[in-house]
Amino acid sequence: MDAYMIGYNIAKWRKEKGMTQDQLAEHLSVSGQAVSKWENGASLPDIAILPKLAEIFDVTMDQLFSREVEPETTYVAPKDRKDPDKMLLKIVVDSKDGDKVRVNLPLALFKILEGTDSSAFKLNGIDLGAVNWDQVMALIEQGVLGKLVEVDSADGDHVEIFVE
Repeated sequence: MDAYMIGYNIAKWRKEKGMTQDQLAEHLSVSGQAVSKWENGASLPDIAILPKLAEIFDVTMDQLFSREVEPETTYVAPKDRKDPDKMLLKIVVDSKDGDKVRVNLPLALFKILEGTDSSAFKLNGIDLGAVNWDQVMALIEQGVLGKLVEVDSADGDHVEIFVE
């Protein structure tokens, strides 16, 4: 199972329903921290909770596990865009050694860091300095949401960058 994708789907559908993590947790008789861990891909819901999640979100079990729920990257028209300062930049790193790093960085904070030396930007030893962060920001400002970057290195490392 892809914990990150299941967590991504849970977060997306929870937000579409206008629910907080605590409200969803209450419906499922779990803690808000459990929902947070699911959404960040740090853990998975118990198998007994999955049918209830599907019911709450009005989706099938297949959709809950699916990577194909909607396009990974979408364009948002200017009139429908959120304030970029209220968006998150998500970085997912799976190293060849089995390490998993998940970073959720508010875009407002990322803008402050933008002037720093990007060649020093490493997560779990994987160099992210090669990413053209100016182009990433330009995509976001043009209304592109979802997966912006996906890289599989020859060494077996995997990096994904999302904005939502």
